[in-house]
Amino acid sequence: MSNKLKIILGIAYLLILTIFLYLLFSKIEINRLNEFAYYKELQINISNFIGDNLYINLIYFFFFSIFWIVLLGFGSPLLIISGIFFGKWLGFTVSLISITTGALILYIIANFFFKELVSSYLENRFSKYIYLFKKNEFYYFFAFRFLGGLGIPFGLQNTLPVIFNMKKTNYFFASLFGFIPHFFIWNTIGSGINNYIEQSEKFNLLNLILSKEIYIPVIFMMLLLIISFFLKNKIFDDRY
Repeated sequence: MSNKLKIILGIAYLLILTIFLYLLFSKIEINRLNEFAYYKELQINISNFIGDNLYINLIYFFFFSIFWIVLLGFGSPLLIISGIFFGKWLGFTVSLISITTGALILYIIANFFFKELVSSYLENRFSKYIYLFKKNEFYYFFAFRFLGGLGIPFGLQNTLPVIFNMKKTNYFFASLFGFIPHFFIWNTIGSGINNYIEQSEKFNLLNLILSKEIYIPVIFMMLLLIISFFLKNKIFDDRY
């Protein structure tokens, strides 16, 4: 890919991101961000809007999430937002399917248009994993997703399989099942934040943290991180 094309794609991404942030913050009263009552008003307005147009908003969120992931956006903000907008279970479902689909589309685009660029950039950095992935691409990529991508930024996680030409079906289902624990935890936290705002009259950070809808998923997240640390050394051992 030429430098000119990279510049054009970079500018297009920044332009789209800028427009999105402008539209988002144009609806927010910046001078009221320190008022808890303002967040309660937003929560009520969002709940009413989502409830009145549930299926349409699910479709909007689904396609926006795909578009966001294709543009190398982070996944965790989408997960929290989906939990706030749609609740724990519905938010988890729509975010899991849409983000997995977006990741697959990004992989297809990278593999078709930018394979040489991605390979030249990632192959040397992650050469120790190529043998393992080629040995059993579904198992190791599932483990890779389950372990949180081994600390690799989400956009790079989604394009990494280009270096070993992973099958699309294996990519999709390994991602789908591997994402489940992390996605469910983040959606639960988003849903918990929404419930706290709805039920509380004033903000108290300690009360928020001690809310079972917050501290329980946080505990599970910490346990998952500990498990991931030990499994990482066992599954992705450098000694083949």
